Order: sequence, then C-alpha cells, then structure tokens
Amino acid sequence: MLTILGFAMIATFLVLIMMKKMSPIAALVLIPALFCVFVGKGAKLGDYVLDGVTDLAPTAAMLMFAIVYFGVMIDVGLFDPIVRGILKFCKADPMRIVVGTALLAAIVSLDGDGSTTFMITVSAMYPLYKRLKMSLVVMTGVAAMANGVMNTLPWGGPTARAATALKVDASDIFVPMIPALLVGLAFVFVLSYVLGVRERRRLGVLTLDDVLEEEKETETVLVGSGGSGDGKVSMRKGSTGGTGSGTDAPEGTTGSAASADDGGFQGLDPNRPTLRPKLYWFNALLTVGLLTAMIMEWLPIPVLFLIGAALVLSVNFPHIPDQKARLAAHADNVLNVSGMVFAAAVFTGVLQGTGMVDQMAKWMVDVIPGSMGPHMALVTGLLSLPLTYFMSNDGFYFGVLPVLAEAGAAHGVSPLEMARASLVGQPLHMSSPLVPAVYVLVGMAKVEFGDHTRFVVKWAALTCLVILGAGMLFGII
Repeated sequence: MLTILGFAMIATFLVLIMMKKMSPIAALVLIPALFCVFVGKGAKLGDYVLDGVTDLAPTAAMLMFAIVYFGVMIDVGLFDPIVRGILKFCKADPMRIVVGTALLAAIVSLDGDGSTTFMITVSAMYPLYKRLKMSLVVMTGVAAMANGVMNTLPWGGPTARAATALKVDASDIFVPMIPALLVGLAFVFVLSYVLGVRERRRLGVLTLDDVLEEEKETETVLVGSGGSGDGKVSMRKGSTGGTGSGTDAPEGTTGSAASADDGGFQGLDPNRPTLRPKLYWFNALLTVGLLTAMIMEWLPIPVLFLIGAALVLSVNFPHIPDQKARLAAHADNVLNVSGMVFAAAVFTGVLQGTGMVDQMAKWMVDVIPGSMGPHMALVTGLLSLPLTYFMSNDGFYFGVLPVLAEAGAAHGVSPLEMARASLVGQPLHMSSPLVPAVYVLVGMAKVEFGDHTRFVVKWAALTCLVILGAGMLFGII
C-alpha cells in the first residue's frame, strides 16, 4: 500500500506542476501533507516535516549565502571577463549561444556545486536569451544537463556517496568512468548544437551591428511615440528570415544588457556603479580560496559561504546603506530559493518518515527477475534514472544501491561496476524536484518549473542512456 501511495504522491505532484494547476511550493507542501493523512499518519506530520527541515536546513543556509556571495561577485564584475569571452564566441548567433551555455555550465561545474554553476551561467547568458527572444527553457535544460554530467566529479557528491556506501575508493569509481562521461558531455554539446540550430531557424541570425542598430531604432521609435509602447516598433529580419531581438531587459539586472559604447554585445552593463575594478584580484583570490576550501572540506560549505558573504560585502561595500542595497537586490532570489528548499523538506520528510521511499525501493528491487542477476550493473544504470529523479541522492546511494550491490555480488558483479552504473542517472537527477539547485536555475531564469521539466526530461534521460551505452561499450560497466 505504501508503495502505491508513494508513486501516486510523486505522480500527482509532477502532473499538477506540469499542468500549472499548482505552484511548486504549494504542491511540495500540500500534496505530501494530504498523502500523509491517507497513510494514516497525519498525527506525525509535524515530526516528519521537522525532520525534513532539519536535514535540509544546512542546504538552505548554503544556498541563501551562496546567492548573496555570487550575486555580489557578479555585481562587482568578477565574472565579466568570462562573460565577455563567452559572448565574443556566441556573438548574436542563437546556435553559438546555446553551445556557449553548455560550455560555460560545464566549466563552472568544476567547482562541484550546482547552485554556483546555475547562478553564474544564468547571470551571464540570461541577457542574451532575453535580447534575442530565445527560449529560456533551452538555457535551463542545457545548463542542467551539462552540470548533471559534471556532477559525477569525486567532489560533486554522488561519487563520494557511492564510494562510502559500497566501501570502495572514489578514484577507482571515477577514473575508469571518464571516457563514458566524456561521451556524455560530448553528447550534451551535440544536443546543444541541434537545439541551437533549431533556435536559429526560428529566430534568424543577427550580427552584433544588427542587434545594436535594432535597439537604437527601437529606442528612437519609442521616444518618438512618447514611450507609449503602442506597437510601432521597427524590427529587422535576420539573414535567414527570422525576427530580430526585442528591447525588454531582464529584471533584476544592474544595467542594460547591451552597450554600443565599445561596439560589443554585453551580457552585463560595463558601466554599472557596483563595479569594483580595484578589488578585482582580491575578489578573484577570495573566490579561488573559497572553492579550494570547499573541495578540501576545511569547513562545512554553509559556514564557508556565510563567512565569504560577510567578507565580500564588508570589503566591497564598506558603507552600511550600500550593503543593504546589495542584500535587497538579491532578496527575491534568496527568498524564492530558500522557500522552495523548505517546501521540499515537507515532501522528503513525508516520503522518508512514512516509509514510502523504503517500500518503493524494495518493490523495485523485488521485481527484478532472477535471470537479470549477471546483468545487475545494467539494471542499476537503468534504475538510476527514475530512482535518482524521485529520490534524493542520499536515499538512493545509501538505501537502494547497497541492496542492488548485494544482489549483483551474488552473481559475480563487482561493487565497482555497480558504483559506476549508479552514476548514470545524474544528468536527469539535476532536474529533480528534490534537488534544491534546480530552483536556483529556474528562479533566476524566470522559467516555470513545469515548463523546464517538460522540456528537459526526455533529453536528460537520453543523455543518461548515452553514458550507460558508452560505459558498456568500453567495458567500464
């Protein structure tokens, strides 16, 4: 019964948010509360929620202060050189922009933190997508898949969990998986190219001069019409017949997304008042030191970001009114993301507290035919797709993987093969409603979670299968 109710709860949640019948926060809170009553454990709902909040509180704290830290670093111009480099490659070509999104997300993912990756990627690429009227779900989908592949780094989390659960060395899991993961990353780039070409066909290709000239023409017409926005806006066609960019700038930016002063197409205003060029190397070294401390695990990540946020605010904005202004500028993102995390705590708390997740895992293991025993690595790889999507990484790697590994060992399948196969589902996992970082991604990109889910699930699942196929082809799994 718990198994059926568990799957029903997850299905109800996904259907309601994908059909936009409920907001994610409301669905994450109300649906598990309702199912908790159905299970007959409504009296313990408070305990389950508090347990879930306790488990996710460090994550919420990390996200809150990480958003402040990287938000301020974006304000002061730390990432402007990276943005300029990516934009120089992208120009105003939708295909290059989508590929550039995947490239930037993959590079930034080297720090092992999904929230950081999404904050930097969206901040850099969002103005371009808005200017050219490109699909924002393409941006969120590509960024999530690139980060999902890179999330398998030993310091990213899943590899360390698999190593701990099966008592093997993390490097023995990861190093042999590198060829398969590179194939998966290459597939993400190929997919980005295909999606970019599709966007190019829809919108057309513009040169930088075209984009800037369109904006000047639009501004002229708007000024001439009194800025009434009555639709008398001059637009030009791209080289393939698509429509050019609009004039709406992204909300929450500190300035215009384009500047004609240097003849380039800027993702962030190069003249915004929050820039601190004299403190550039201090900010860069502080960020490198922070990421190094994260990787070396010198302090808990929430503590590192708390200290980092306080330090970067104090040094870059020594006056209290300026500090308040920076905190206010990023308050919306902080509130949205932290609220979503605590709402997700209700969902995970009920799943775990009622025993639904344990029964679901046991049922999935029991339905595996005995004849599949010698192929348990393949089975584990396939199961990692739905299980890591519907469960937390902790639940899968510490609750399900040991059971699967024990079944595999009875048929001669090594724990290392099982551990490698368990990593296959990470590109899909990064878009799970139980992953706090995905709310950073969709929140900053101003994309509905249901729209992101509908777009990304099929492509992310295909990426997972490509990694699994490559692993089997290379004899890794």
